[in-house]
Amino acid sequence: MFSGQFNNDLPNLKDAVTFSISAENPNGEKGKGAQSIPKENNPASDLGKGWKVSPCSIIKKHSTLTLCDIKSSGIIQHIWVTFDEKFLNFLVLRVYYNDNKNPSIQLPLASFFCNGNGKISKLASSMILVNSKGGMNSYWPIPFEKGCKIEVENAYEEDVTAFFYQISGNLGSLTTPPIYLHTFYNRKRSSPSCPEHVLIEDVKNSGIYAGTYLAWSQLSTGWWGEGEMKFYIDGDKEYPTICGTGVEDYFGGAWSFGEGTYSTAFLGYPEKSDTNDVKKHGLYRFHIMDPIYFRKDLRVTVQTLGWWPDWKKFKGLDDDIASTSYVYLNNTQTFIERKFPLSELYPR
Repeated sequence: MFSGQFNNDLPNLKDAVTFSISAENPNGEKGKGAQSIPKENNPASDLGKGWKVSPCSIIKKHSTLTLCDIKSSGIIQHIWVTFDEKFLNFLVLRVYYNDNKNPSIQLPLASFFCNGNGKISKLASSMILVNSKGGMNSYWPIPFEKGCKIEVENAYEEDVTAFFYQISGNLGSLTTPPIYLHTFYNRKRSSPSCPEHVLIEDVKNSGIYAGTYLAWSQLSTGWWGEGEMKFYIDGDKEYPTICGTGVEDYFGGAWSFGEGTYSTAFLGYPEKSDTNDVKKHGLYRFHIMDPIYFRKDLRVTVQTLGWWPDWKKFKGLDDDIASTSYVYLNNTQTFIERKFPLSELYPR
């Protein structure tokens, strides 16, 4: 039976101690911020130690930077990052719990922040906020019992010379068993003969489905969002327990998003763009007020359907979809660590 709460409340911690990890305090230690000594060519060289000396880090090409490696229990409650937009779809985020060798979160960093189309798209929601000019914020609570390590890999052919980040939260004994945040990332191209995209199919656990982000590249003409979101819960086979009525309906819109884009606390359609003759769409829904519980297993899909020209028959679409699912599980489910091929990272 699943137990635990999906929230960001401080009462889950006993004897809490606040921490904040950044390039200016890489271990988040008490009283250890702003300790760097400026070199002669540093902008703070005339001011000395204690000023703005090391606000960002470098991530060498084809290398990995460890943002934090915490060896205790607690909750990460805010993550902020920013970097040059050209690296947007070439950085990979990995999160490990409790000294696990394989990550429980593994996906393009931009997709974690609902920006999977290769161009910064602002949005204002309860869990993810992307502000001018590319300040990316996550308020997903990330509890852990024995430790948490967060890494970012640079898969690009150049160094990221200015990667800014801050990871904040509280350390202390958890008053209830933690539920662990996981992400499930899948990028596939649908086809008219198989007009379906699978978001999740390998969850054998108990937990809460907490959110969806889709980066949808429309390779077909016409209306693209007629398909239904389907949730197969606890043994469902051919038919799901939850079935929506269309893509725009699941994301809180209606009638083909007739009035354009929007971004709200729990759902939104913040991105609609035409680039290189490919129409791109960004959509999110966070199940904060309507969490989806499951006890044994979960499978999630979305159909890729449009209309024939006469608007009388559905047609399967040849579209490219990258999906991110945010799921809290009762225990850690790790994935085989892998290198994302550039075809999976590079914006369509």
